[in-house]
Amino acid sequence: MDAAIAAHLVQGYDLESLVEAAPSEPTVDPGSVQRMSDLTLVPVSPGSRLVFVEQIQEAFQVGFEDLYGPSPETILPTEDVEKSFAAPGAEAYFAMSGETVLGGAIIVVQREDARGHLDLLYVRVGSQGRGTGQAIWQAVERMHPEVSVWETHTPYFEKRNIHFYVNTLGFHIVEFYHQAHPDPHHDAERVGGLSREVGSEFVRFEKRIR
Repeated sequence: MDAAIAAHLVQGYDLESLVEAAPSEPTVDPGSVQRMSDLTLVPVSPGSRLVFVEQIQEAFQVGFEDLYGPSPETILPTEDVEKSFAAPGAEAYFAMSGETVLGGAIIVVQREDARGHLDLLYVRVGSQGRGTGQAIWQAVERMHPEVSVWETHTPYFEKRNIHFYVNTLGFHIVEFYHQAHPDPHHDAERVGGLSREVGSEFVRFEKRIR
């Protein structure tokens, strides 16, 4: 086990077991991503920002409720999305196939140290299970070949996301944030509507390109 992982396992948490136990996704034809070669990243304009917010909120809400049942709370609050839009150096994109929106992402690129951060990525409801998320990420990497290290994070309870980042995209778990070891860059960050104990638990990933 990576020492960085072991150093932050508390209260019986085992991130390696979590990844192994991640629910399987629908089988994706290995050629499906290649067949999405027409996928392009289109900047989110001020006039289409609300569409992005509504689509990503729906995707996060459906993903959560598929696993845990209906929730009266908004899992991804609007203010969290707006915070990502407002981050210094933020780039927001729709992933388009022709005139159809398949998903989107918000990233931040720090060119001075060749690092990038994936703030948010979503696959539009109805477009999952076709390799869409992988195709979106590959488009991001192609757009920024200057980035040597990408970083992102996801809530601890999102096992499908952990599976996606580790087993599909090639990220590695490097840190686990929780109440006793909070994220120093995000004060009291938690997923909207969840208890502070559960909603403040995040996994941080890195992917080194070279």
